Amino acid sequence: MKIGFIGTGIMGKSMAGHLMAAGHTLHIYNRTRSKAEDLLARGAQWFESPTALAKASEVIITIIGYPKDVEAMYLGESGILQHAPKGCITIDMTTSSPELAKQIANRGLERGIACLDAPVSGGDIGARDAKLSIMVGGDSSAYQTVLPLFELMGKNIALLGPTGAGQHAKLCNQIVIASSIMGVCEGLMYAKTAGLDPLAVLNVIGSGAAGSVQLNVQGPRMIKGDFAPGFMLEHFVKDIGLAITEADRMGLKLPGLTQAKKLYDILMQQGHGRTGYHALFELYVRKEVL
Repeated sequence: MKIGFIGTGIMGKSMAGHLMAAGHTLHIYNRTRSKAEDLLARGAQWFESPTALAKASEVIITIIGYPKDVEAMYLGESGILQHAPKGCITIDMTTSSPELAKQIANRGLERGIACLDAPVSGGDIGARDAKLSIMVGGDSSAYQTVLPLFELMGKNIALLGPTGAGQHAKLCNQIVIASSIMGVCEGLMYAKTAGLDPLAVLNVIGSGAAGSVQLNVQGPRMIKGDFAPGFMLEHFVKDIGLAITEADRMGLKLPGLTQAKKLYDILMQQGHGRTGYHALFELYVRKEVL
């Protein structure tokens, strides 16, 4: 297929690379060309605008920053849906708003373009190893058409319902992570304060009922003070903000998520948005938790 790929950041670069390695023609657009240089050196084709990329592609995949970026990319006058050919399939893999996903799909339907929302979980390592979880919402026929592409990027792939279902599922994922990461921080701080070796404790409890990706992967990074981003804190804050908005709309109270948002807002105010989301541990170390 001729695949247009927009967003070659921490995760997108690896995801696009898997598609190209499988023999697909890869069309690339990114706001910062330097982030696509590795892919271009391997044979990807650079396009100067989303408009030009859209016109030349059969499938268009986006994984970009914020809902406002997604809205502009799809619904703007120079955006994808204004210029993609009839019969094209678009796949937004950004974590974004379920309501925006519906707007995009409705606009696409008017133009004969199927639009899927398919956010992912697994961070930089999952993207690198093609083991992402991919949560999809939208038309089942379009999903079956592009399923082979999803299988090049992930291992746990599911069509979860109509448009917006993928975004809702990803917000479920972020809700669970938000409270889980607080639990890891609190467990490790308890171990340190009790005079135990936190890494030794982690090695024991990580194989028991407390074991999780957050404990077993992010826990050692927290102990070492390694807060390099596999998934940036500012994007996680965006995601949990979306989840709170959706929960409020549904009349649902999520006290764990609300508390996590308060703590992450402190880190954002301190300028830590570009670190990994597991940098929450720093607030506990500095005893700045509310």
